[in-house]
Amino acid sequence: MSELLFQYERVNPTSWAYLSSLLTIALFFKFNRLFCFRNLDLVLLILLAPGLLCIEQSLRRQVGESVALIGYVWLLAVSLLLLVRMLYDTSMVRRPLLEANLSPGGLSFLTASLLAFLTANVLTGRPDESDLKAVQRAKHLANREASEVEQNTLDTHGPGFSLLLTLPHVSTRALVADRGEVSDALRDDTRRNVVTAQVMAIVCQLAVVAGLLLIAQRHFGNLHLGLAAATLYLLMPYTALWTGNVTHALPAALLVWAVYFYRSPALSGLLIGLACGAIYYPFALLPLWGSFYWGRGFWRFAGGVAATLAVLVATLVFTSTDAAMFFARLQQMFGVRLPPMIGLSGVWAYWNGWYRLPIMLAFLGLSGSFALWPSQKNLATLLSGTAALMLGVQFWHAHSGGLAIGWYLPLALLTVFRPNLEDRVAAAVVHRGMWDRAAAA
Repeated sequence: MSELLFQYERVNPTSWAYLSSLLTIALFFKFNRLFCFRNLDLVLLILLAPGLLCIEQSLRRQVGESVALIGYVWLLAVSLLLLVRMLYDTSMVRRPLLEANLSPGGLSFLTASLLAFLTANVLTGRPDESDLKAVQRAKHLANREASEVEQNTLDTHGPGFSLLLTLPHVSTRALVADRGEVSDALRDDTRRNVVTAQVMAIVCQLAVVAGLLLIAQRHFGNLHLGLAAATLYLLMPYTALWTGNVTHALPAALLVWAVYFYRSPALSGLLIGLACGAIYYPFALLPLWGSFYWGRGFWRFAGGVAATLAVLVATLVFTSTDAAMFFARLQQMFGVRLPPMIGLSGVWAYWNGWYRLPIMLAFLGLSGSFALWPSQKNLATLLSGTAALMLGVQFWHAHSGGLAIGWYLPLALLTVFRPNLEDRVAAAVVHRGMWDRAAAA
């Protein structure tokens, strides 16, 4: 950041965690209503920071593996409390209006300032050494060739769209320490790849913030709530440290905008399908969203999901040299394999991988249960249910151990700040389509 601001001193992660926590309490804590859900939500969100700091220090090789394990366990424990909170939200009918302690003008200025600083962090950041391997894979993909990196991607990254996983993660953790010398591997190919990753990360973060604002303005009827959610999102230590992670930011942006277009089943289906193809795990959202549109708009939503997946599969056809390479990438995108039990990362690098099986079965049961419960779904159910399911992924995801907070954080913040949305049901807000009129006839 010192390249952009004269004599700017970087703030280390621990200091930023303290400062952001104090700002969060000052801006959003309701001191006149100590025992309210708003304050509980803020405490849970603040409690994510200690686990993130332990993991961040481990990634920088400044602490031992035992500290990293403590961080992962702490993060998953807080995530479990957040999961219970998101599931309980569906039963909350009374939602008193609890706005931020700062005026809309002040929140707007703070949001714009934080966004500018985070954008500068991405622009001045650099890729991790491990992420430079993506450049080799991107070069082979451009030449329609297979590589050893290509063959090992499913084991090292998990399922997802091949082209998305070619991008390195731009490490904004460099904002809290000296950048050091850039590796010799950072050559022309690497620079082009890093610039692409930087642009995608910035665009995705802008899309998340814009989506929060527009959802609050259009669907909540209160822009002040959107400013509060956007400000809290940008204040979170996670956002500062993992801003440049495209595989976190892109699904977050797609899910936020799927919520914004929820009155248009086809558009929401396109975005949900793109999220499923990009990172695989949003497939668990299909029972929830399909059940929401069951009374009206289901076939348009299903058609949007299918159309997007068909386009993504077609791109694999045109970027593969032979059938073997195509089917390998298809397996990569849809995760067609038995759950791996060895060679895992994140918290599962320390625990026996077989313990993932009961967690995965419980998660599948939770995902399927949303097809039936609650019987009448509204926009509030979509927000809290989507956040809950993406939270549930954290417990069995083999390659992050709870670090993919961006997949659920924007939706959880919308759930925290939402008003009463009981009347936002598909039958009331979705226009009848051709399939709906035919079914009614």
